[in-house]
Amino acid sequence: MRKERSGETRAAGALLWRETRDGVRIAVVHRPAYDDWSLPKGKLDPGETLPEAAVRELAEETGYRATLGRRLRTVRYPVADGTKTVVFFSAAAGAGAFSPNGEVDELRWLSPHEAETMLSYGTDVDVVRSFTLLPASLTTLLLVRHAKAGKRDEWGGEDDLRPLSPAGLRQAQGVRKLAPLFGVDRVFSAPPLRCRQTVEGIVTDLGVQIGLEPALSERGYLADPARGRSRLSAIVAAGGTPLVCSQGGVIPDVVGLLARRAGIELPTGKGDALPCKKGSVWVLSFRPAADNGGPLLAAADYYPSALPSPTPVRR
Repeated sequence: MRKERSGETRAAGALLWRETRDGVRIAVVHRPAYDDWSLPKGKLDPGETLPEAAVRELAEETGYRATLGRRLRTVRYPVADGTKTVVFFSAAAGAGAFSPNGEVDELRWLSPHEAETMLSYGTDVDVVRSFTLLPASLTTLLLVRHAKAGKRDEWGGEDDLRPLSPAGLRQAQGVRKLAPLFGVDRVFSAPPLRCRQTVEGIVTDLGVQIGLEPALSERGYLADPARGRSRLSAIVAAGGTPLVCSQGGVIPDVVGLLARRAGIELPTGKGDALPCKKGSVWVLSFRPAADNGGPLLAAADYYPSALPSPTPVRR
């Protein structure tokens, strides 16, 4: 678990955007207490994750519900009691309307260029520029490694029937809380019980059925990697915001291949392997299919845990 730095204040923010007939518009807010124009942001509440804080702060400051996408930038700057670290997300605006409140007295929807001119801080301008490097509207897929299960050598039954441990059930609850923040609307899983149990709560919340994906299990993927990668691409191409729960023998290879194909360099962990802890989540953002080659990876963010406290690592 990541320890906070001495004197570090953790916060989350978002670049809230929407499509209009005149192009993409960004929400910029005025804070009377500081007499500045900024992007919405705020400190984490106790027991809150960065994505939860970003969505909550958007609702409180702008009045809009939001669906998170890729992470844009982490900003650090000195404050009176140490350092403030703010993680910014891209966030598509949903239902809502602005009303002046205790923190914000005005909101303006501006073009990216107008926003850069209006914003009071260069760090916020950098966030806008990070946003404009890619199309605003991307397809998001959450690729989840199943949560912790009991030890294999202590399980007397078939391995595919090994259930989640108490720690794994807590991890599954974290994934359950994370999924709606990114707008998950479809759920797929490798057949092993531990994979299906990891997403059961999400399926219940959505009122949908799990789509079983043998090609994305370790057994199926190792037998035919091309078929597994093709199946994942088909899930992305179908649209919406799917979540796929798979296994440790699949996820690093799939993410690595997608990144290499797109020319994206991802930092690696031990043994040059991509990180893939149990209960972790890769948030993958895709451009539309190009030249009939399938959706192209545009960004990849790794969350070592969906539970509070650890800070997601930008990949």
